[in-house]
Amino acid sequence: MTEQPSGITRCGFAAIIGAPNAGKSTLVNALVGSKVTIVTHKVQTTRFNVRGVVLEAQSQIVLVDTPGIFTPKRALDRAMVQAAWNGAAEADVIVHLVDAPAYARVLTEQGAKPQDKNAFKYVERIIDGLKKHELRADLALNKIDLLPKEHLLQLAKHFENTGCYDKIFMVSAGKKSGLETLKASLAAAMPDGPWHYPADQIADLPSRLLAAEVTREKLMLRVHEELPYAASVETETWEEHRNGAVRIGQVIFVQRESQRKIVLGKGGQVIKAIGAASRQELSRMFDRKVHLFLHVKVQENWSRDRSHLALFGLELE
Repeated sequence: MTEQPSGITRCGFAAIIGAPNAGKSTLVNALVGSKVTIVTHKVQTTRFNVRGVVLEAQSQIVLVDTPGIFTPKRALDRAMVQAAWNGAAEADVIVHLVDAPAYARVLTEQGAKPQDKNAFKYVERIIDGLKKHELRADLALNKIDLLPKEHLLQLAKHFENTGCYDKIFMVSAGKKSGLETLKASLAAAMPDGPWHYPADQIADLPSRLLAAEVTREKLMLRVHEELPYAASVETETWEEHRNGAVRIGQVIFVQRESQRKIVLGKGGQVIKAIGAASRQELSRMFDRKVHLFLHVKVQENWSRDRSHLALFGLELE
């Protein structure tokens, strides 16, 4: 185990907020240097606050990857948005990540798509929320490799005029560009104090919950068209074997029998593929042999089940 450095140390929390699909999970994973939160091309992938741990000189930065902030319609949506704002309010630094190309297309009225207009609307909602809660933030314009320089400068000026931001960073989370400057700034902003986690710990997420999230990622990647948001995964059993292996039993909750059939697939081929992909990644992440057993259960109201959502730190109104 790597020891904490001697002398004055810093430690604090940096909340990453943004619209759905802005790239928050990709940014957190890139800053940590390892996968600590799941990433798919679907919006609203992150459902609860996930913490990744970054070391920079004498500072330990605890990154909080929050759910995307959007206009909530369901009880689950409202719980996710509330979790995001709670994470922001409790942080030492807030980083508002913006999908720069999507926002610029709407701002300049050049080829904006419906999803761009939604992203624009959610960014404006976040700006209103920062003002309402009297919160200051740093701004990180993401995917800058996809925009000409003049548009980036125009965007920076536009956001500067809102009066919500202390610093503006230009990054590409996917290309890992501009991250060192952002990391150094976050490290300097952390308050003095001892580190919260051992020096070699990269995430604050129980293994059972992490395993469930990995399986949910594989599920979304496999059946996202037929079953975008109607499923959840829970780790029911975790048995340690003497040879170092672990036996994990998980339940995939869906809302209707027709969805259960989609997840199973013909002859069970879909759930077998999901299980194989999840088992392979979990074995790599935990550096041990994983025996994974999945079954599917129909539970119509899982998204309104307080005890189920409490497992992920979500609270219904």
